[in-house]
Amino acid sequence: MKHKFLLCLLLVLSVVWAHAQKASTSQVAPATPDTIQIKGLIIIKGKNDKGRTSYKFYNDTAYARNKLKRNLQTKWFIFDLGFNNFIDRSEYNGASFLSYYPNTTNFYNGAAPASRAYDYSATGLATFAPREGSEPLTPSEFKLITGKSINFNIWLFEQRLNITKHKLNLLYALGLEMNNFRYARNITYQPGYPTRIIRDSVEFSKNKLFAEYISIPVMLNFNSNPARPSRAFQASFGVSGGYLLKSRTKQISEERGKVRKTDDFNLNKWRFGLTSELGYGPVKLYGNFALTPLHDYGLQQYPFSIGLRLNGF
Repeated sequence: MKHKFLLCLLLVLSVVWAHAQKASTSQVAPATPDTIQIKGLIIIKGKNDKGRTSYKFYNDTAYARNKLKRNLQTKWFIFDLGFNNFIDRSEYNGASFLSYYPNTTNFYNGAAPASRAYDYSATGLATFAPREGSEPLTPSEFKLITGKSINFNIWLFEQRLNITKHKLNLLYALGLEMNNFRYARNITYQPGYPTRIIRDSVEFSKNKLFAEYISIPVMLNFNSNPARPSRAFQASFGVSGGYLLKSRTKQISEERGKVRKTDDFNLNKWRFGLTSELGYGPVKLYGNFALTPLHDYGLQQYPFSIGLRLNGF
């Protein structure tokens, strides 16, 4: 009798335990998704309807508003990627005239050619890029392959100083501007004093001039929605100054192989120009236009670049 009672008790307890276990299992909440926050970006990892891993991205508005308490904000390592070209205002007609009549002593306001050899006059151009009278100099001589004339910039830091409610700001930065000018014609820079550009006798598969500047842009910035950067329209416009750090040419041909030359190549040491950026959210476009010519004399070419600006950290 005692054994039967114990067996019944064990049976009842096992049934009760089984029901309790089932109830507790059914009431367990689903696993909460993982959340990662990187500054003002919130990343939520979870599962979609098919059970696959999914990620959702959100902007932390509270983080953005907290940043607005600071009047000075800093970004590190901003990158630009774009293309170079230039506007050419050189005196080609006058240089062609001098090629046909090299011994003339009166040209443009009666000035002798020797006295204008190192400016942007026709004489200066004929000195920098001498040609025979039968093959005069033309603008096509310096035609660029635009798709391969790459502009790449690294801004080490950028700071934005609040002027009015964070909508109007002063924006300035420090960085390196690296410009590649990929020539379509077979021309060669000959280093020395004076530097000369000649027509070459070989066919180049690559022929480029590289110039690197350390630059400081200063701009006025308008931000339509400082508290929500992902939905803000931004526009900046200002000036930029730079100093030439290094320049070189690189040529590749079957006859000579790979040839690199390092020199200043008659490039202006200082550069001054206009700079701007336009964007919505994280997507920004930039544009730079030089007000000083690329070369110190002869060629009067004003470089410009446009491209995509990638936000820093």
